Amino acid sequence: MFVGVHERQLDPKGRIALPAAFRPRLEPRCYLQMGADKCVDILTAEAFEDVAKDVIEKVRRGEMDRVQQRALAASAVEVAVDAQGRINIDEKLRSYAGLTLDSRVVISGSFDRCEIWDPSRHQRISEAGAEQMAGGAS
Repeated sequence: MFVGVHERQLDPKGRIALPAAFRPRLEPRCYLQMGADKCVDILTAEAFEDVAKDVIEKVRRGEMDRVQQRALAASAVEVAVDAQGRINIDEKLRSYAGLTLDSRVVISGSFDRCEIWDPSRHQRISEAGAEQMAGGAS
């Protein structure tokens, strides 16, 4: 399980250090893909395989459009966790999530995956979720 929120710095080369608590499940390699609400998902190899199978089945059942499948598959990259516990976020994923080099990012646990966020977007999404949980309108 991935839980908690961690602030990190995206370095000038597009790398971030993973939270120490997350590293054992993500090392030596993990997958990055476009996530919901314009974040970058970090998935274990097993979770990524499950997502891929689920997407394929949804397309077969007509619950998801093939263009979405293609976009998700094209966005996905396998990355190595380096000796310092860092991963590199490629330019297309940084652009999708609104992440800029040498800036703050948020890495948030989301049970079966981690999410990399622009801090202001993460705050808006978190506040909306907390409001919904409290029974208010979003």
